Amino acid sequence: MVEYQQKKHYSIDDLLEIVKLLRGEGGCPWDREQTHASIKSDFIEETCEVIEAIDLNDPELLREELGDVLLQVVFHCRIEEENGSFVFDDVCDEVCKKLIIRHPHVFGDVSVDGTDEVLKNWDAIKMKTKNQETYTDTLTSVAKSLPALMRAQKVGKRAMRAGMDFRCAEDAVACISAEKSELDNAIANRDSANIEEEIGDLLFSCVNAARHLGVDAEQALKNATEKFIKRFSITEELTVKDKLDMKDLPIEELDVYWAKAKHIIDSEEN
Repeated sequence: MVEYQQKKHYSIDDLLEIVKLLRGEGGCPWDREQTHASIKSDFIEETCEVIEAIDLNDPELLREELGDVLLQVVFHCRIEEENGSFVFDDVCDEVCKKLIIRHPHVFGDVSVDGTDEVLKNWDAIKMKTKNQETYTDTLTSVAKSLPALMRAQKVGKRAMRAGMDFRCAEDAVACISAEKSELDNAIANRDSANIEEEIGDLLFSCVNAARHLGVDAEQALKNATEKFIKRFSITEELTVKDKLDMKDLPIEELDVYWAKAKHIIDSEEN
């Protein structure tokens, strides 16, 4: 058992010390064994739970989940401190300097007229500080670990800033039909490799259309998935009510129940 003073209220300094104790001699065997790689998925999970708390508009849950994300940050910093690379204060120092540099209209003498100029300056400063010499550099710097739809939308947005984009939303939507035709041809030719490529192109064109229409593609797909689950649930309830098992029904009969489920949902919403 390690010695540590119990308190009514703790600060960031306490969190740093607690993680240090957990990783130290006499600490927790599990915590001592962890590496960046072994807990990287935890970081993703905790971040997603923050998003969930925001979506639920739950301040208490948000406070808890933000704490879990902060723990991830502190834990990774502790690992690097043990390696002699950097400490938590170095992370704070770097992000503060970044914020000051990228807000010259607040901390310097640069004048801006609205959000558009702020974002334009931000991109220019970011390219300079990250040694990005070409527009392609700005695209390749988008993290490959992002969800695919989110990354596609971000890449498309950065391409737009370089002038590579559809003229209007209508052109972006028309591209969906063009990509669908190419997918149909690949399917007709039974070209499995090309089918995968064309499905990817179709998805990418949908993301571009969403961006032009002011829609977050990632959120749109999440909403569609939730809608599907809700409709699926009601469909199952209807079949169970008729003492039937969904998996034993032909798709034609399931479609009838599916339509009934849609009618129920539409009635509830209207």
